[in-house]
This record gives sequence, structure tokens and C-alpha cells, in this order.
Amino acid sequence: MTNPLLELKNYGQSVWYDNIDRAQLVSGQFKRMLDEDGVVGVTANPTIFEKSISVGHAYDEQMSQLIAAGKDTSEIYENLVIQDIRSVADLLRPIYERTEGRDGYVSLEVSPDLAHDTDGTIAEVQRFWHMVERPNLMIKIPATPEGIPAIEQAIREGINVNITLIFSLDNYRAVTDAYLTGLEVRNSEGKDISTIASVASFFVSRVDTLVDKRLEDMIKASNDPAEQQQLQALAGKAAIANARLVYQEFKRIFSTPRFESLKHVGAHVQRPLWASTSTKNPAYRDVLYAEELIGPDTVDTMPLETIEKFRDHGKVRSSIEDHLDDAKATFTALEEVSIHYDQVTQQLQDEGVQKFADSFHQLFAGIRSKQQAIKKDQVAR
Repeated sequence: MTNPLLELKNYGQSVWYDNIDRAQLVSGQFKRMLDEDGVVGVTANPTIFEKSISVGHAYDEQMSQLIAAGKDTSEIYENLVIQDIRSVADLLRPIYERTEGRDGYVSLEVSPDLAHDTDGTIAEVQRFWHMVERPNLMIKIPATPEGIPAIEQAIREGINVNITLIFSLDNYRAVTDAYLTGLEVRNSEGKDISTIASVASFFVSRVDTLVDKRLEDMIKASNDPAEQQQLQALAGKAAIANARLVYQEFKRIFSTPRFESLKHVGAHVQRPLWASTSTKNPAYRDVLYAEELIGPDTVDTMPLETIEKFRDHGKVRSSIEDHLDDAKATFTALEEVSIHYDQVTQQLQDEGVQKFADSFHQLFAGIRSKQQAIKKDQVAR
């Protein structure tokens, strides 16, 4: 049997793994995904590291050494994470070389506490870039209003950027403008732009989660069967429609004379990356978002569960440009029932920043808890 994950590259889509877990690195599970499933990149976020570091014992030995060296919680976190990022970057390096910098990247996110601090974000981007010292590193910057100028500055400095927490078309346009402006300034300074890579991470399933909840509340509040049916027909439609419209905007922006002039001197397109592609609603097909957003110059970053399910029964076709008229009609219909696009997408970004910040703080609490347990164990010995 063929592996559907391997077929995706025939349609121009790259599969990145949305997880970093040292236990998988040690066991060889991660390497097998590179070799057998065609995974060509990795993303991570505070929630992922919180789960990986706080659960199990894969990090205990290094933590014991760092505690004995007198490192504080922040220093322990950075040492643990940087070691994983470097290890993954080195495993991905052959892919980076083979694809001439198209794939083979690992992403490291700046602190979510800096999401509304431009200068703080820029400083941390620079610090992480020099600390990791790998050309196939991407620094993740949120697409908040304060993050946009940090994106431009990072690109100007030749730093690869993964822009995260994008939900709306207007926000996506601001992200692409920051990328192009950064390239233009760097090129005007006579510096090479051919080695810079960037992806725009557009979150998918969370859109349906929020919109469907609002539709459900409206259905419960209605006594009109026709109205209930109208509302129910909109469930599960917003997320895919949103991503498909973003892809159309991607095609438009990266076929303009503005980009063509940059392409002439080596610039690469900033590929859309579909994040949050695991299916949250059990009523929907479990690989729904992975199947419906396949197309050229895209990346799908999948958690382990989605990788396993898509490997088992994913159906591959060029789907990203299907039903575009329906996609536009979906948002018109949502507006007509007072579910407003701008409000939904802004709420999702605000909640996304907060969720990552909560995970970041939980991660530090988990490290402190492990510190205490390891110290007790050291004293007992």
C-alpha cells in the first residue's frame, strides 16, 4: 500500500511535524517519520514543550545537571529547549540541503509574554537566532500588531521567520507586506535575500470551533425549524473556506510586480502553512482539514495523531481551490446571521496568545516542580 503522506509532495505540499519530544528523538520514532512518512520540517510551541518536558523522564538527567550547576528556571528551560531544537535542526539539515532551503526547518517560538512588545520580540529573536546557530532555524513571531514590525526587522536581518496565530485575511496581508518590505530593505542594502525563508501559519480548526459554538447557541435559542436548518448548514464550513480564500490571496500577492522584482534577485515565496489541522469535532472526518487544503506551495504541520490517521486513510487530491464561490458565500451567510468575521478572527488571535502564555507559565511551573523533586532525590542520595 502507498503512504498517502508521501503522495502530498506530488501536489506541492510539504508535511511538517507539529511536535518536539526528546523521547521520540531518542527512540528513533522521529527519524522514522522523516524516512517513512516524508516529514520535512518541524514546528513547536509553548504548549508542545509544556507537555514534553513536564511529562515523563526524558529531560531529568539534563535537568539534574543544570540544577547542580545552579541554573534558574528560565535558564533550565532555554537549555532544554535549545538542545532539542539543535538536535532536530541537525536531523533536518540533509533535507534543508537537498531541497535548497525550501524545507528542513525547525521552529522556535519567542515568549508569548512578548506578543505585545515589539522591541522585546526583536531582542529575543536575535538572541535565539545566535544561540541556536543553525541556518535551518525559523523563529516564530505572532501576527499581533506589535509582532508585525518585528517580522519585518527579522527579515531585514536575514533571519528565517514562521509567523504564527494568523486568522484573518487582513492580518495575513499585513504579514505578507512585512515579509516583502523586509526583503526590499535588505535588498536595497546590497544584502543577499536568496537564503531567507518564511512561512505564514494560518490556524484552521480553531475557526470552526468558535463559529460552530456560536451557531449551536443560536440553534438552541431558535424555535424556527427553517432557521435552525439554515444555521446548521453553516456548521463546519468556516475554517476551510477561510483557508481557501487566504490561498487565493497568497497567489495574488506573490504574482504581483512587487514580488516578481524580488524573485528576480533570489527571493522565495512565503508559503502558507496550515496549522491546527487536527479535527476537534468528532462529528467531522478525522482528517478533514488535511484532506481539504492540499495544493502547491503550502505546508501542513500535523500532530502525531493526524499523521497516523492520514497515513492510514487519508485521501489525496488537489483540493485547496475547490468550491471557491461557496467559500465566499459562507462568510456572507455568516454575516447575515450576525457572526462577524472580524470579531471572530480577533477573538481567536487574542485567545491564541493567551493560551500560549498560559502553557508557557505552566511549563515554568512544571520545571520548578521537577526541580524540587530532583533536588529531594539528590538530597536523599
